[in-house]
Amino acid sequence: MKNLLLTNWHLMRWVRLAFAIFLFSQAYILREWAFVAFGAFFLIQVIFNMGCGANGCAVPYSKK
Repeated sequence: MKNLLLTNWHLMRWVRLAFAIFLFSQAYILREWAFVAFGAFFLIQVIFNMGCGANGCAVPYSKK
């Protein structure tokens, strides 16, 4: 788990973290608790380093 959290930090992972923090802060400030669910979604993507982007969800193309 430590290796998963401390390695492979790229730009999209930082953007997702910033967006999750932004959503959590907006949920607290505006008292709109639905933002917590969206913030948790992005935070889970940050923690487990998953999500679509840069061919992350592309179907592999093999021509034989």
